[in-house]
Amino acid sequence: MFLKQLRYFITVIDCHSFTEAAELCFISQSAISQQIKALENELGIDLILRQKRSFTLTPAGEYLYCHGKELLDACERLKEETIKRGGDDELTLKIGYLKGYGALELHEAVSQYSELYPDVSLSIVSGTHEELYKYLIHEEVQLLISDQRRAFNDNYYNYELLLANCFIEISKNNPLSEKDVLTLQDLKTTTCILISSKEQQKTESDFYQNTLGFSNNFLFTESLESARLLVVNNRGFMPIEAIGTLTPEAPDIKRILLYSKGKPLQRKFCAFWQKDKTNYYIEEFAELLRKLLNS
Repeated sequence: MFLKQLRYFITVIDCHSFTEAAELCFISQSAISQQIKALENELGIDLILRQKRSFTLTPAGEYLYCHGKELLDACERLKEETIKRGGDDELTLKIGYLKGYGALELHEAVSQYSELYPDVSLSIVSGTHEELYKYLIHEEVQLLISDQRRAFNDNYYNYELLLANCFIEISKNNPLSEKDVLTLQDLKTTTCILISSKEQQKTESDFYQNTLGFSNNFLFTESLESARLLVVNNRGFMPIEAIGTLTPEAPDIKRILLYSKGKPLQRKFCAFWQKDKTNYYIEEFAELLRKLLNS
């Protein structure tokens, strides 16, 4: 009851009028006068010296007015933060990104975002395209960073980040490493090394073969590190997308631009999130990453 009476008291002082304050608080003038009188009775002191058509504050009233506003502001902030933490999980941002995505801008985005929003807890997982898609569908992640393989879904924001050139990484012991540019035709007899879980191998190979035009000779591994070890061992080549600034090449690996049909092979990378689950924190991270990738 004290906070409600305090709010009435401060509104009267701000308006310099019981009548206007009553209108703002959606109660009658007599009711607001009674509430302030009840506050004075509870405290056992006078807060307002009433005259015929005006009033002045007592020293106690002035003190309560100044510090009461601070208290109400603090209560409002407490209410907002409590709702955020308990109602919509806005202070936790779960991000999924594509396995093999090693661009430096993602690390920089996480660093800058954590500095800008220290109260937001970031949770980050990686996976294949299909794994990440399931994470998003089942709300295991809120924001997905991946390549576009399906038609855009109207239930999601499909926020384009970058149109990325494709490269391949190949051992310097392979004769193809002498070239500055390679085509899919150049690679048709060379094994393609893909990062994928066992469950997604068929889906990944179908995409690279039927959509991108790679040959049908694939070797699978479950991490970027193990894939690069296979490349160093001259077991095949690994496709890499230039999603921003790539990490430096390993000493025994050559990174070469990949062409298809007379022009660089490119892939579209996007940030995806559910429209009905959007919030400020998701949108800010997506925009921050886009700016870093295109700077």
